[in-house]
Amino acid sequence: MATKNAINGKPSSSTRDKKSLFIGLSLTTLLFIAIWYFSEPTMFSYPNIIYSSMLSLNRSHDPPEPTFYDDPELSYTIDKPMRNWDTKRRDWLKLHPTFSSSSSNPRVLLLTGSQPSPCSNPFGDSLLLRCFKNKVDYCRMHGYDIFYNNAFLNPKMKSFWAKISLVRAAMMAHPEVEWIWWMDSDAMFTDMEFKIPFERYSHHNFVVHGWPNLIYEKKSWVAVNAGIFLIRNCQWSMEFLDAWASMGPQSPDYKKWGQTLKSTFQDKMFPESDDQSALIYLLLKEKRKWGDMIYIENEYSLHGYWVGIVGKLDDISTKYVAISKKIRKLRRRRAEAVTESYGGLWAEYLEKIGGERKDSWRRPFITHFTGCQPCSGNHNPDYIGDSCWVGMEKALNFADNQVLRNFGFTHTHLENTSAISLPFDYPGGDDFEDLV
Repeated sequence: MATKNAINGKPSSSTRDKKSLFIGLSLTTLLFIAIWYFSEPTMFSYPNIIYSSMLSLNRSHDPPEPTFYDDPELSYTIDKPMRNWDTKRRDWLKLHPTFSSSSSNPRVLLLTGSQPSPCSNPFGDSLLLRCFKNKVDYCRMHGYDIFYNNAFLNPKMKSFWAKISLVRAAMMAHPEVEWIWWMDSDAMFTDMEFKIPFERYSHHNFVVHGWPNLIYEKKSWVAVNAGIFLIRNCQWSMEFLDAWASMGPQSPDYKKWGQTLKSTFQDKMFPESDDQSALIYLLLKEKRKWGDMIYIENEYSLHGYWVGIVGKLDDISTKYVAISKKIRKLRRRRAEAVTESYGGLWAEYLEKIGGERKDSWRRPFITHFTGCQPCSGNHNPDYIGDSCWVGMEKALNFADNQVLRNFGFTHTHLENTSAISLPFDYPGGDDFEDLV
């Protein structure tokens, strides 16, 4: 209760000062929240996003209010268009505020998969398992969700077309996710500490590795690689997937599309309509409709072609060891949960000492073994002997060393899966130079 002045009955000066201080602090707090809220570039402007970072995920409660899940007319399948998805997703997130995210730290779901039957290549199942482990390791280290699929969600859309049905269904199954990230089974992370710069894509809905000059000037069917891409969970993406799938095997015009794509891209060697040519066709022929929202990335290896990478992995390992030997903070032991902070430290030092050819020995973010076909074994005839399998083992061990380092171990060398324990301050002295 406020004290009164004994003479005039008014609050004392000390009480007035406390009230003024309280009001000032309240206004400052409200001003800070308003500035933060309106400056944060999110896909949707939800009031509950302000509080989401203060709340833990509530996975045990689903409010009784109806959502799009209660609409019997909605379908997870690619053949039925989705309408007003942004509104449906926004309404769901309002009822589940702890799942909201920001554009700089979005929720991500990585999708990958393989055929439902066993591999015909004797080593295929083992290689696919290790490739999946590699993706699980990366997602665990960065806080992403992951789903492995081995069922054809549309019987007509198999092989490279199967991903589109899966991406479409995943958007509905995970409205809390801002980005869906597709990776082919034969692609693997080879820089476990690198984090995708999502803030760069705040005004885009689809990200794929490629080269604009190969799309618009050369008209090449390898101008992008459709085996790895990021797609935002929004209405635009629903419509884009519909347009992309319209050139697939479930379309009555599938054979006609094969002829169209073959005549459009002179370097395309086979007549079948494929997902990659179809994607480039949309960029080339419908740029006005789709192009502004698609980001063609080539500043880092969202897709790194394995042939140019595998032979450098030993030298890259040696270079990183030499750098960490000189800089104690880079070799300091740490919890796996803070991997991203050390990725930032590495980026800082690599930029300082890199020189003109720094990209030649930096860890490639993703290495993609396109043409190797590890499950069937029917690799590209241009690849000699067992180069695919040896290369995959080497790249997997290269990546696994970055994971095992947090557990105090490393592989003896990149072509051997056996592991040894690391000294505490490795590689802090001459005694450790033989451990690469």
